[in-house]
Amino acid sequence: MRTFFNILGIIKWLGLIGIIGFITDNKPLSLFFLFFLLGFVDIFRNPAVFLQSLYMLLGMPWIHFKHRFNLPSIDNYTPQTDFILPFSGEWLVVNGGIDKQTSHSWGIPNQRYAYDFFIVDAEGKSFSGDNKVVENYYCYGKDVLAPADGEVVSAVNKHPDSNVYGNGTAECKAHDIRGNHIIIRHSKKKYSLIAHLKPGSITVKKGQRVTQGQVIANCGNSGNTTEPHIHFQVSESKNFFASASLPIKFKNVIVKENSKTRTEGYISRGQLVQNGG
Repeated sequence: MRTFFNILGIIKWLGLIGIIGFITDNKPLSLFFLFFLLGFVDIFRNPAVFLQSLYMLLGMPWIHFKHRFNLPSIDNYTPQTDFILPFSGEWLVVNGGIDKQTSHSWGIPNQRYAYDFFIVDAEGKSFSGDNKVVENYYCYGKDVLAPADGEVVSAVNKHPDSNVYGNGTAECKAHDIRGNHIIIRHSKKKYSLIAHLKPGSITVKKGQRVTQGQVIANCGNSGNTTEPHIHFQVSESKNFFASASLPIKFKNVIVKENSKTRTEGYISRGQLVQNGG
């Protein structure tokens, strides 16, 4: 079935020939435009994920409007909570930063300051052996830590891991792009999200208080993800789809980049990071 959907996903681009037909007033070629209708087939692959994508799309203008088109940044937002990295040991910042060049998704305000983390070896690989087996990824099953004190407001622990195809393809098997995830309220307008957790690994529940550094789950591959990793972000509310993400200033973080080691509050793509003492 996956192969069938992938074939349709390729065939739909024949619709581009239809655009040429419209431009040249060639009616037979114009009929190729109908191939674009195959794009609607994606809706039936996972209707819940399609709806979430729609919510996110609708939430984008709302977030801009709510902030009067002046979204949170390191220039206008002062963090009041000291966060630690949500893991032990050294991990690579694969995606994320505080500027347009390194941002996880600069044009998507609810994930502008999100981060994705892998564990890599000396060769920069994130796995050993068959890259289609989730257990072969170094970060899979590693402990996930509470980034700061707070109260759990959501703990979703029912989704399976998504398949790994080893070619950058994502096939979400969950009915939520975040997969298994935890949301923690740290203050009135500060909520952290940790996503793509291992099925059945969450050790906390809604309403429970957690302390910084507490083990709350294990890294997995659930949700819309190409391979096991930790997705971490801080937002102004628990509504993932309609709240702006916030710049995260980490405390006692050790950063390695270009053979140099330093301690700083903000981290960025390409850096090896770990919690300090």
